[in-house]
Amino acid sequence: MTRRAASADTRETDDGSGAVRRLAPPARRFLARRSGVLVRLALWSLAETGQAFLVGYGVAQAVDQGFLAGDTRRGLLWLTVALVAVLLGAPVIRGVFAQLAGLTEPLRDGLVRHAVDRSLGPAAAGGPGGTDRAAVSRLTNQVEIARDSFAGLVLTLRSFVFTAAGALLGLLSLHPSLLLVVLPPLSLGLGLFLVTLRPMAAAQRRALAADEALGDHAARSRAALRDLTACGTGPAAARRGAELIEGAAAAARVLAGWAAVRTAALGVAGHLPVLALLLAVPWLRGRGVTAGALLGAFTYLVQSLLPALHTLMTALGAAGSRLLVVLDRIIGPERPRAAEQERAGEPEGAGEPGSVRAPAATRPEPALAAAPRPAPGAGGAAVTARATAAIQGPGDDAPNLGGRPADRARTAAVELRSVTLSYGVRAEPVLDSLDLCVAPGEHLAVVGPSGIGKSTLTRLIAGTLAPSGGEVRVDGREVTGRPPAELAALRVLMPQEAYVFSGTLSDNLTYLRPGASRADLDAAVDALGLWPLVERLGGLDAPLRPAELSHGERQLLALTRAWMSPAPLLLLDEATCHLDPAAEARAEEALARRPGTLLVVAHRLSSAVRADRVLVLDGTDAVCGTHDEVLDRSPLYRDLTGHWQGGPARRR
Repeated sequence: MTRRAASADTRETDDGSGAVRRLAPPARRFLARRSGVLVRLALWSLAETGQAFLVGYGVAQAVDQGFLAGDTRRGLLWLTVALVAVLLGAPVIRGVFAQLAGLTEPLRDGLVRHAVDRSLGPAAAGGPGGTDRAAVSRLTNQVEIARDSFAGLVLTLRSFVFTAAGALLGLLSLHPSLLLVVLPPLSLGLGLFLVTLRPMAAAQRRALAADEALGDHAARSRAALRDLTACGTGPAAARRGAELIEGAAAAARVLAGWAAVRTAALGVAGHLPVLALLLAVPWLRGRGVTAGALLGAFTYLVQSLLPALHTLMTALGAAGSRLLVVLDRIIGPERPRAAEQERAGEPEGAGEPGSVRAPAATRPEPALAAAPRPAPGAGGAAVTARATAAIQGPGDDAPNLGGRPADRARTAAVELRSVTLSYGVRAEPVLDSLDLCVAPGEHLAVVGPSGIGKSTLTRLIAGTLAPSGGEVRVDGREVTGRPPAELAALRVLMPQEAYVFSGTLSDNLTYLRPGASRADLDAAVDALGLWPLVERLGGLDAPLRPAELSHGERQLLALTRAWMSPAPLLLLDEATCHLDPAAEARAEEALARRPGTLLVVAHRLSSAVRADRVLVLDGTDAVCGTHDEVLDRSPLYRDLTGHWQGGPARRR
């Protein structure tokens, strides 16, 4: 273990005194800058002292000077005084909370600034060590824990100090002997509780550190799964995970043990004073303590002193320990990343995943197809990724069957050149250095697990999302920054949720081609099999109410609208997911026969089989080819095919 790792372990296993020493100076500076808020908070709390004093004193005087003396009017008057004191607690609490915001909100703002400066700032500046996985936790969850814990601690400490002062002053005013009975068990329970604070904080720290270490190890192992398998280090990582799980369980058991001790201390402080007072009644009566004084003492204990003590011990044991640990995590010395990685048994930078990665070497320029339909087995356009060779497209001698001018025969319908996309400066890329070339008239299916970047790819090609690096071209023209009207002439993007508007059915179908003739409209309806829906709605000129259509009917209308579009490229992002397999097959085949290029994000195996080629995105590599070629070369595609078919896929 390195020296830095050893220091990190020492920090996690100390008894909390080191954290107190580290946090005391900034805490004093923070409170000193807010002395005005503290003074106003103390003034409001003094009213709480008076309230606590009057409640017990009023009960005692109501019994002694009123009811036992035969003066009911005076007894009721003293009870009214006690009631008014209770009711005055509402405005007092309101004033306390108004001042509390002057402490908690500056604390939260300062912690957020510190977390950003220490974690996100260096990461955005490209500092060493890569992404700090704990930064987001510190910035959100841990900051809110510190804020809430600090607020609870201030409230309970203030309440206990001023309420206890009022209650003890009331006991003294009733009879000094009452203090001799109440204070010893109260002090015993409070002392026992205070003894548990330091080991409780250390146990809380170890439990939090064990939980963070286990989560970090799981995240790194998942990201480096391929490397662990390739290098044969999976068993070692599994053993390390088992050790971390056992360590987290042991830390939780220790924490539970100290929680039990704290509960015992709470029982001693919360119940022994009342029991001692009951047992001492004969002795107190012999020393001249009146019945009213005894009842007032019980009132002080049950209504003021013991509830305040119970709240204090609960807050110090839970919120206090959390506050100490979390503040030390946020503003204490930063834990070295090398120590974390050595504890996880992983090298620096291991397992940083990228969705699609490419080598830094110069990539070969792919041959572009003039034919709208590559022959089966002819290969595909270039997709370059780590450990994946470039796949060459069909030869230049392919016949021109697309009906396009000869001078555009070599222009790709879609071309991506080293395209990278990241949602943030230091975020891991969704797509990384992806090269892709789709021939005019080609039918390409894109498959991969959820969240891998399939929809992101369609948005990049459609020009609605700008890449972080690289270039995206449609029909030879770069799409990034192009006006919407020009993009609409190049492509149609069909998302999963189809857009249908109020109007006639004809208005919806001709939205992308306003000058379409009735013959063109009839041909589109016939090609997509829309006649049953048209007849049910009352004809092409019938009014359309989107709310009356099912999701599948909306998708079928939108697909027919896309079929009529003059744009040379159609992008379907799971746009047939609500159709049954037969309707989906008919729609895709009709769109594939349409002049132009079709790119489909597939959610069924049949969509991939119907395509000329399949592009598989699997998080680290991209594989492109015919269905049979990709089935042979991509383990992920074989897994997906087995899932779609309800069983394991076999190489054919």
